Amino acid sequence: MYSILQHAHSGLRWLVLVFLIMAIFNALTKRVSGSWTPSDKKKTLFGMMFTHIQIILGIVLYAISPKVSMHEGWMKEAIYRFYGMEHITMMLIAAVVITIGYSTSKRAKTDKSKFTKILIFYTLGLVIILSAIPWPFREALGGGWF
Repeated sequence: MYSILQHAHSGLRWLVLVFLIMAIFNALTKRVSGSWTPSDKKKTLFGMMFTHIQIILGIVLYAISPKVSMHEGWMKEAIYRFYGMEHITMMLIAAVVITIGYSTSKRAKTDKSKFTKILIFYTLGLVIILSAIPWPFREALGGGWF
């Protein structure tokens, strides 16, 4: 069960990244002269939805993962500190930032304001996510591409 969830969580990150980048690129290109369409709403909604699904899987993994061990001195060990505190905290912050961006864009009065809010909040959320992913080149964390 753990292995399946771990692979699902790791693979789903690519969908999260793709949809966030798509929403950011859409907001960037349409911010000046574009009008807000149902397609724009779907792009931003899917970015937020996949982020939320990823967070739910992550919380389940947090509860069952052997990489999250709150034993004495766990903060001194990079892998336990990363998964036990840094990763989950930063990902939760990113999900909140993205959700705030989606919510404030829905209430924005002008189309330019909607695109600007998506651009700012989704980009900030994406940067936080990219910095908190256990990439394979961060060897001490034991992450993989999938």
